[in-house]
Amino acid sequence: MALSFPSDCRYADSHEYVRAEGGRARLGLSAFAIDQLGDIVFVELPEVGTELSQGQSCGSIESVKAVEDLLAPISGVVEARNEAVIASPEELQNDPYGEGWLLLVRPADPTQIDGLMDADVYAAKVQGH
Repeated sequence: MALSFPSDCRYADSHEYVRAEGGRARLGLSAFAIDQLGDIVFVELPEVGTELSQGQSCGSIESVKAVEDLLAPISGVVEARNEAVIASPEELQNDPYGEGWLLLVRPADPTQIDGLMDADVYAAKVQGH
């Protein structure tokens, strides 16, 4: 899979991405992280209404290789979670930035998004440049 890093997303060191959408933020896992995990078999996400704290665990992703905690790239309240990914974890591999999103969050502090890496910085980091 060719790794892509959409420029309309911001990226955390822990490989989650955030895409600002009006007053909300769509969270997911980067193509790089998904590529590293391999075949994903289980996704655990927080319930709607859960308060996320930046840098804290907010679910997990299990692959045939490992179980990884998802870390909240920003603080906020979960407004929606992607039930399709919970039912069919392979959606993450098919379309991580589209149908494979994980959470829709109302940010507690939208400026936290600005503190994340832009696509160029993140791509350089994960590609070792």
